[in-house]
Amino acid sequence: MTIFLLCVFAYMVGSISFGLLLTRAAGLGDIRAIGSGNIGATNVLRTGNKKLAAATLLLDAVKGTLVVLFVRHYAHGGVFLAALAVFLGHLYPVWLGFKGGKGVATGLGVFWGVCWPLGALCCALWLAVAATLRRSSLAALSAFAISPAAAWYFQSWKTALLALIIAALVFWKHRANIERLLAGTEPKIGQKA
Repeated sequence: MTIFLLCVFAYMVGSISFGLLLTRAAGLGDIRAIGSGNIGATNVLRTGNKKLAAATLLLDAVKGTLVVLFVRHYAHGGVFLAALAVFLGHLYPVWLGFKGGKGVATGLGVFWGVCWPLGALCCALWLAVAATLRRSSLAALSAFAISPAAAWYFQSWKTALLALIIAALVFWKHRANIERLLAGTEPKIGQKA
């Protein structure tokens, strides 16, 4: 029962849509009506407000990290289930009709909480690809593609399994981006979708 309640708590925290809340608070309207319609930091950047985009990225990541650390500290088990629950909350928030973000920042935040070397490596790769190729989706896909093997190397097969599930969901949520990448039509970071 405790693990179930922790997962419900984790899901609810994950379902907090900071991109939507911050853009509304800033008077920019509903982020879902802008650019790609996504609630994440990349789409918030399309409003032209870099500070809001950075805040969205940070808050979406921190919610993943904090939930994992909280559950690890206050419960004797259920860390991986709670990690998955906070991630699923971001992807499929009940408040938004289960239409959430693509999970990049929250997934990376989960990695930091579960195994900080995994989080550091994936963030470093994301930053390197984003800085050189200017494609947020390609940066995310690259980082999550290596995450299962890196998780196994740094920690355990259980962490690798968690990373594999998260990576698979990130790839699923990016399927339209993958089509555009293959077609050469994926917009660069900051460019209108």
